[in-house]
Amino acid sequence: MKNQLSPKQALLRYLQQFFFAVFMYIMMLSASVILLKNFELARVWQIIISILPALPVIFILIALMRLLSNSDELHQRINLLAITFSAVLTGLITFSYSFLENIGAPKLPTVAVLPMLFVFWGIGLGYFTKRYE
Repeated sequence: MKNQLSPKQALLRYLQQFFFAVFMYIMMLSASVILLKNFELARVWQIIISILPALPVIFILIALMRLLSNSDELHQRINLLAITFSAVLTGLITFSYSFLENIGAPKLPTVAVLPMLFVFWGIGLGYFTKRYE
């Protein structure tokens, strides 16, 4: 049988992994900006260095999946509803905004999509948590 963590232990483990990954993201982003601005590099190295800051985000997502898999059924349901709300709203906004770009609205940076998903997920979590209280 799998060694199940308590909700508090799972949250603490997630927070440790999250903050470490955020720290690594900040370090990698800073290093990549410095390297790309101060050195003439071959295109392949520019590409590799440019995407390096995305690696810690993968670890954040893995930690998040672990946290959700250690949650009880109610919290999993609340998160499913919040994630669905977030995905649909983000998709609707980005899809609709693309039509505004056709008439001269500024381009929506793709880097804004993941933070938008997380913000709407947080809003959804707040709403669905209250709904299930």
